[in-house]
Amino acid sequence: MKISRLSQETKQEHNSQTEQFAIDVLTGLCSNPKNISAKYFYDDKGSELFQKITQHKDYYPTRIEYQILDNIKRDLPNLFDSDEIDIIELGAGDGHKSQLIIQGFLDCQKKVNFYPIDISEKAMVLMEQHISANPKLDIHRVVGEYFEGLRFVRKNSSNPLLVLFLGSNIGNFDRTQNQGFLRKLWKCLNDSDHLLVGFDLKKDVEILTRAYNDSAGYTRDFNLNLLHRINCELGADFNLKKFQHFGSYNPLLGAMESFLLATEKQDVFISELERSFRFEAYEPLHLEYSFKFLKSDIESLSALTGFEVVEHFTDPDDYFMDSLWRVSKGENHKLPLNLYVV
Repeated sequence: MKISRLSQETKQEHNSQTEQFAIDVLTGLCSNPKNISAKYFYDDKGSELFQKITQHKDYYPTRIEYQILDNIKRDLPNLFDSDEIDIIELGAGDGHKSQLIIQGFLDCQKKVNFYPIDISEKAMVLMEQHISANPKLDIHRVVGEYFEGLRFVRKNSSNPLLVLFLGSNIGNFDRTQNQGFLRKLWKCLNDSDHLLVGFDLKKDVEILTRAYNDSAGYTRDFNLNLLHRINCELGADFNLKKFQHFGSYNPLLGAMESFLLATEKQDVFISELERSFRFEAYEPLHLEYSFKFLKSDIESLSALTGFEVVEHFTDPDDYFMDSLWRVSKGENHKLPLNLYVV
């Protein structure tokens, strides 16, 4: 496996990242309600805990999507005429779902160039355990931000492109942000390239609530680890025993929300910011949205951002959907006036 590190972190860059982390924490803790961006969940410990969440029986999205991909792995290649394809995965994780799609193309005797893109080099190492070697498979790992990596791949290949954005990652953006993200992705792709994106569908609230409050406590630990990270990197004195995890469904937004609740009145000092923050008893600290979708939402989002739906793939219970889209460029797909631009 080849690997390209698009950003070699210098001491200056590390300091800059710490400064941005501190600014984002300051902004969030001065807001009402208090919040911290979910993008800071994924240090090494956070990534490890998230893998445990996805493997737990209460958390259905990973298990259901795996079944969907396993069912379509030999049908998907038939939608592509070329004998060679570049598959790019944004946020590939450990690669166990990627392997299903790759194997489907290999079984159809197609040459596959696989480009997993992830900011975490550790994730790339974990991937080696799940992606099997094959003479017709070339793997080129890219460590970097999504769009930085995508532009890198585009410069090095002219093959038909299939981008994977699996899991329910699109649900971590709100209704405005997901339009901006998808339109930015559209701009990086060529006409007739394809995108396979995963959507968690709306369903019984008890099923959703159980998934985001798993009985093993992995989600709780995952959220509390964010406070631990602030302690370690910004010199805070959060007492993790004085916060409890709470996940709930907001029907007005159509989203699961994750919170930490302060269990008593307390002050938290953050040395990097040189100031304290007051938490009232049971005051919520908002951490994450996970938006859920209807089929009509997905089709509207596709049309609005310049894609055409090729086919929807779902499970018998309609818990989850992987939707295959084709990039459509031309006069009919100018940027809509009501679209948020990233």
